[in-house]
Amino acid sequence: MSESRIGEPRSGAARQLGSLLKEVAIVVVGAIIVSSILRAFVAQPFVIPSGSMEDTLQIDDKVVVQKVTDFSRGDVVVFVDPGNWLGPDYQAQERGPTGKLLEFVGLLPDTSSNHLIKRVIGMPGDTVTCCDAQQRITVNGEPLEEEDYLYRGSDGEPVAPAEVPFSVVVPADRIFVMGDHRDDSRDSRCHLGDVPAGGGPIGTDAFVPIANVVGPAFLIAAPFDRFQRLTVPETFADVPDATEPAPQRAVIEPEGVGC
Repeated sequence: MSESRIGEPRSGAARQLGSLLKEVAIVVVGAIIVSSILRAFVAQPFVIPSGSMEDTLQIDDKVVVQKVTDFSRGDVVVFVDPGNWLGPDYQAQERGPTGKLLEFVGLLPDTSSNHLIKRVIGMPGDTVTCCDAQQRITVNGEPLEEEDYLYRGSDGEPVAPAEVPFSVVVPADRIFVMGDHRDDSRDSRCHLGDVPAGGGPIGTDAFVPIANVVGPAFLIAAPFDRFQRLTVPETFADVPDATEPAPQRAVIEPEGVGC
């Protein structure tokens, strides 16, 4: 009799514990599923690994990329390396097993070694040229006033928009991108003379396939004192659309130019 009375509350406690663990497991699994869906279709965090987008983005900033709407000229976009832009010596931050799992489900920013972040300067069909008489990049003949977002040196002056003259017509389904710290960014300019590893015309890999774009970054989420929205600079509103259809093959002048 006494054994039965003692055993009953123990059995009830065990059932309650089992029920609680089951509920916790359901909540955790549900959270992982929801987070994974959001990461795949809505938004994804990334960590900024270099200074190529200074001062707009600083090293170790955590940005959020949205995947719901399209991007346009002037947006800052994250994309998959289109052709060994990172180089053989680049090493990404390594996470442990738990960190990799949390990164996979979107609870930690992505540190993948094959992603880059730059500003969209030219869309398919756009003619991007360096430079006019005032040393400004032009897009479809319209000069960009870039002082507001270009990196400023110790003298307080913005870096030059570009040093080496070039003119390109962006091919179909690709974009031309540049970092805001032009002196510390190996962007589209620097790959106009590259020979694609998989074959094809010289300079093809300078233009990022739209299919490689994860999406536009719209928010600096951390650190807290850097929390802010990322918007398209006003100068891009003055750029007219291309007057001709985008060519299938990029037009690059002079051939083999670099940065």
